[in-house]
Amino acid sequence: MFTGIVQGKGLITAIADVCGQRKITVRLPENMCHHLQLGASIANNGCCLTITQIDGDAVSFDIMAETLSKTNLSQLKVGDEVNLERAARLGDEIGGHLMSGHIMTTTEITQIIHQEANRTIFFRLPENLKSYIFPKGFIGLDGCSLTIGEVSPESFNVHLIPETLSRTLFGKRQVGDAINLEIDPQIQAVVDTVRHYMDAQSATMTP
Repeated sequence: MFTGIVQGKGLITAIADVCGQRKITVRLPENMCHHLQLGASIANNGCCLTITQIDGDAVSFDIMAETLSKTNLSQLKVGDEVNLERAARLGDEIGGHLMSGHIMTTTEITQIIHQEANRTIFFRLPENLKSYIFPKGFIGLDGCSLTIGEVSPESFNVHLIPETLSRTLFGKRQVGDAINLEIDPQIQAVVDTVRHYMDAQSATMTP
């Protein structure tokens, strides 16, 4: 599990396609290098990946084709950066919201409004996820736990403070960029439960 609080940005130093999988190597910032272990999980742009190799501050991950098809990790090139978060441990402060690291889809940035200190970013609203995205709800975007601002039939937005812009890739993102999206699992569970209940009630009332 993860909290959606990005701990640093990693640099992609190598990419190799082997036997239907893609291996990426990421150089970690110094603050994330302590007590690394093979098999441990690190979220890359919000996607939970397992460490398969460690070489000093460089760690490697194997990414399956299914993951590449659903995330923006397929677009990475050597020299790109990724948002990083190590898996939460028992007793850690939950500064954001609990996230699984299982990306549901990607969405595109459709507009960026630059304000004096903050920034508002608009995203395309995926049709199949509309019921889970509403004002003041939580959402995971490239591994960042964010609060949803306004929602329209076609888009939603988030408001970002300077700390988030400097700590994450959102300070460099542009219109058209693909962003990994994870719905808050608690919101998803509540919405799905209510929907199933209403469907069942409707079925029993049908003559």
